[in-house]
Amino acid sequence: MADNYAPADNYTLSGHHSNGSANLNPGSTNLDALKNNAASAYDAVTKGPVAQNVADQGAKTVDELSNLSASRRTPSTPAATGQPLTHYHSFFSELLSWNNPRASAIAYLSVVAGIFFVRYFDVLRLGFKLTWMVLGATVAAEVAGRTVLNQGLTTQLRPRKYYTVSKQTLDSAIGDVHELVNFFVIEAQRVLFAENVYVSGLVALSAFFAYYLVKIVPYWGLALVSTTLAFLGPLVYKTNKEVIDAQLHRASDVIGAQTAQLKTVAQQNTEKATQLTKQYVGEYTAKAQTLVGKATPASLSGEDHTNGHANGHADNLSTLREADFPPAPRADIKTELAAPIEPVVAVPVTVKSGEQQPLLI
Repeated sequence: MADNYAPADNYTLSGHHSNGSANLNPGSTNLDALKNNAASAYDAVTKGPVAQNVADQGAKTVDELSNLSASRRTPSTPAATGQPLTHYHSFFSELLSWNNPRASAIAYLSVVAGIFFVRYFDVLRLGFKLTWMVLGATVAAEVAGRTVLNQGLTTQLRPRKYYTVSKQTLDSAIGDVHELVNFFVIEAQRVLFAENVYVSGLVALSAFFAYYLVKIVPYWGLALVSTTLAFLGPLVYKTNKEVIDAQLHRASDVIGAQTAQLKTVAQQNTEKATQLTKQYVGEYTAKAQTLVGKATPASLSGEDHTNGHANGHADNLSTLREADFPPAPRADIKTELAAPIEPVVAVPVTVKSGEQQPLLI
């Protein structure tokens, strides 16, 4: 009996072991399959077309930011006064020209985000809040560490040497700030003294509209509009350069024709006014000469008449003799005193009521 059942037991054990091994092998196979699927998925994500496109765009963005940073150099064309410009002139010109579109887009979005951040967050209070939270955390960690572990936790995080700003970095930063301040100062003077008439006119027009918009638009909205126009204006011109240049050329031709016509009309009117002025001056000169010619003989005759009268009077004086005049007295003139004048005594006069008082003579 035992011999008859032994093979069965062996078969059962072998079958049991074979089933166990069969159950274990599929599990390991599934695990390997999962690993392979994860690896393939990772490769598909990291090495697929989407990831490759993202990597390419990232590399291009880094290159454009490097090009924008390298564009900070002093322009070869000086100002109208002959003095050199700052390297921020070439930097902002490169930034607003959209020659590096990714870098310009990042700058525009950063400025817009900064405007909204300042608008919707109280920066000063936020700074105070972050300060007390950070200092409170460090102080609490230090006190708790000294109380529990007899050693502060903040002390363990303290660097061996405090960070400092090197002189080269500080000099570079101060130089950049100096160049940036001079950029705004020089540009303000160039606009004020109309070095570029179109730019000065555009700034004047912008200030005119801003003067009225500030009454209905808040300051952050005005800053947002100004930033958008400053960044997107050159982009629109660059995108539609041919159409805009054609329209500007046409407008320039029309303005030139109108200006030439105005110059012609003004010249004709000036010539007519000059001719009329000459004509009137000639007429008045002729009249004045005629009046002077008529007045001269009368004055001459009057002078002759006066001379003749004077000569006749002189002849009459010459015909007079000394005997015609009485002799002059030779004795002294004696004055005889008259009788002394007696003083007048005033006589009182009585005036009755109703009678008129006599006048004193």
